[in-house]
Amino acid sequence: MVFRTFRLVVGVILGAVALWMLGDGLTTLLSGAKTADLVEPILKIVGALVIAGIYYWSLWAESAIRTNLENIFSIPELIGKIAFTLALLCIYRIGYHVPLPGLNQAEISKFMSGQATGTFGQALEYFGMFTGGNLQQSTLFGLGIMPYISASIILQLLVTVWPALQKLQKEGPAGQRKIQEYTRYGTVFLCLVQAIFWMKLMNSQNLLYAKYQGDVLTFVTGVIGLTAGTMFLMWLGEQIDAYGIGNGISLIIMAGIVDRLPWAIRGLAQNADLSLGGLGSTTAIGLDKIVFLIASFLFVVAGSILITQGQRRIPIQQAKHTRGRRVYGGQRQYLPLRVNHGGVMPIIFASSLMIFPGVLFGYLSRSVFPNSDFFRILNSAFSRESYTYIVCYVGLIYFFAYFWTTVQFRPKEMAEQLRDYGTFIPGLRPGKRTAEYLERVMERITYCGAGFLSVIAVIPMVVSAWLGIPFNISAFLGGTGLLIMVSVTLDLVQRIEANLVMRNYGGFLGGSTRIKGAYA
Repeated sequence: MVFRTFRLVVGVILGAVALWMLGDGLTTLLSGAKTADLVEPILKIVGALVIAGIYYWSLWAESAIRTNLENIFSIPELIGKIAFTLALLCIYRIGYHVPLPGLNQAEISKFMSGQATGTFGQALEYFGMFTGGNLQQSTLFGLGIMPYISASIILQLLVTVWPALQKLQKEGPAGQRKIQEYTRYGTVFLCLVQAIFWMKLMNSQNLLYAKYQGDVLTFVTGVIGLTAGTMFLMWLGEQIDAYGIGNGISLIIMAGIVDRLPWAIRGLAQNADLSLGGLGSTTAIGLDKIVFLIASFLFVVAGSILITQGQRRIPIQQAKHTRGRRVYGGQRQYLPLRVNHGGVMPIIFASSLMIFPGVLFGYLSRSVFPNSDFFRILNSAFSRESYTYIVCYVGLIYFFAYFWTTVQFRPKEMAEQLRDYGTFIPGLRPGKRTAEYLERVMERITYCGAGFLSVIAVIPMVVSAWLGIPFNISAFLGGTGLLIMVSVTLDLVQRIEANLVMRNYGGFLGGSTRIKGAYA
């Protein structure tokens, strides 16, 4: 009954949207507009047909998707988890648009528009995409979730070098709770530092209302508001982890990326030129550029799925042992090693570091040394589309890919665990030889994974520089944001599927087949 009601409501909504898009598109198309003006109505017609096709295929047709949706809506616990997750994400989106008190949002918009093409605007664009924040409008969740992520990474690194934290980690759940408490303290500290710098910038650029300019209470309120917003987002992520479905922090970041995706598609439609004169144009987005963007989109989606699910399976053999007249063990299994062990973290780290040279050299060339050719050249060299920037960016991605793998992957401990369980790799002695082999294999597959991450990260910059497509369009139709969305979506699907399989329902591929995760 619940699924039928849901299907009816979704059908009415999608039907209304499809009819409006189809009617509006046909009206414009039949009005005899110019070729360049036909892009939007054609897209509306195609969009209406796609919506109708998806609705029929997934909800009405006898397909595996419909069966799985029915299975989902037949599990009250799973429905509650999904509803709880959606409710918290809605709360996040509401707070995303709540402005800080005392700040002149109209002046901030003008200031950000003037900085859109500069290094500072590019830095804020990157920051917002990776954190789910909205500093461009100085809202309550302006800092996003990045301070919490940074604090978590710092604590993870300290665990590897600080004996006291290593001892806590070995204490089990109690130690993990203590480390989590330290992470929260670190998050508060980072939030305060970042919020103070941001409010000082707002004061220095006269972006507050006149009566609040230089007011200490307004300054303190802004700092507390930004800090409280990030801590609230951290709490939302933890609640999703505990009572919802999926990784809370990843879902918050994905929600911020998805929010920018419709604007990128709208910008593409507005700047598109399907006429023959648009081919090879440096200003308009012609048919050749649109085809290239679609190809990049498909490549990134397919490649992201491949690199996220990809693994190197190392055969392992259990030792045989005899009890009485029976022989136990001897099974042949596989040890899966992820090709992309670091996920999207190398890209996030590299992007964060590459922000600072551009902002620093841009500030020095404009304000401190305005007549210096040296700093002007450095500012140009570290712009987003420059060759130097791309080379340094790729180098940092490789560095952090290997660094993250070194921190997270411990071949010596894995070799000891295999030996303790009476398992070995055929042709290798347990212990040191096994650890050396695992380390060598991990180095090779990390090289391949980092190479693919570099290609994905560089695609938007190359497309923007060579084809003249705005970066806010190229970044979402083939780049890091798309990689994050695909990775988080796969993780969410796998978690839902685990709940279905646990209750003897078929997975998303039907029957007893499951989507295999990294460690499946």
